[in-house]
Amino acid sequence: MGIINKYFAVGSDGFIALKDVMGSDESIEQAARISYGKGTRKRSETRGLLRYLKRNLHTSPFEQAELQFHIRVPMHIWRQWIRHRTANVNEYSTRYSEAIDARETTDPDKWRLQSTTNKQGSGEYLDLKTGVQLSGVEDALHKWSMEVYQERIDAGVAREQARKDLPLSTYTEAFWKCDLHNLMHFCSLRCDSHAQLEIREYANVIAGIIKEQFPLSYEAWYDYQFQAVNFTRLDRIVLNHYIKLCGEYNGPHDYIIRKDLTDQYAKSIGMSSREISEFWQKITPPEEVSFNLEDAKLYGGPVNA
Repeated sequence: MGIINKYFAVGSDGFIALKDVMGSDESIEQAARISYGKGTRKRSETRGLLRYLKRNLHTSPFEQAELQFHIRVPMHIWRQWIRHRTANVNEYSTRYSEAIDARETTDPDKWRLQSTTNKQGSGEYLDLKTGVQLSGVEDALHKWSMEVYQERIDAGVAREQARKDLPLSTYTEAFWKCDLHNLMHFCSLRCDSHAQLEIREYANVIAGIIKEQFPLSYEAWYDYQFQAVNFTRLDRIVLNHYIKLCGEYNGPHDYIIRKDLTDQYAKSIGMSSREISEFWQKITPPEEVSFNLEDAKLYGGPVNA
């Protein structure tokens, strides 16, 4: 069984669990190379083929494997999640059942400021004094909204109408099934440091589950997709120019000279300031990230499994 049916806690009252899985690294290879019989390949050969497939953007073999999850997630994160339209979804319905009496809460030290460089992102944390006030108001709002909802239910109002003023922090649950190719695409976007923290926490657990169930596919995804960068035509031209400058100015104190000359050259061939900034980010060594389930906590609350 391994990690199947093991519930991992995410956020203040969310969870994610692997309910079922179809396929393995070996079956992905078999789908890609259907002419050989089971058991005739070495593990090193399986690894080599999977890395070749991922490196050369062959996607259909990875679509042969599927994973099914049971998730509990706040509605404001579910709105981002459900945009990944390549999955099959069955969601908890507040038309049939009463709303889940759980809401995502924010600790006083976890309120984030709006980013000054990213219009859709967040930046540094607010001061603790302000955070305490915000969390207090949040708690009062959550209690009041649930009281209003329950008052409507007790009065006999239809569940489909009574729910309309519930906050986006209210949790929903779903069974979510996705093939491995699209699941790795989900993780590439949602494990990225630019993704919203709350959905990134879910994606990190999913990446850890892929690592456990499909270690060779995970390794190929990590090397060739998650930690990879896309060099444009102009990037390649500028990189070539920068390498030539490294031969002329190769001392440790010559970096500023090389960078200034490279920036000037990049502008001369039509790159914008943002493209130039992104170029330097691309040639910076990546920061290693570990997606280990050992770091995830188990969910201790009731589960509608």
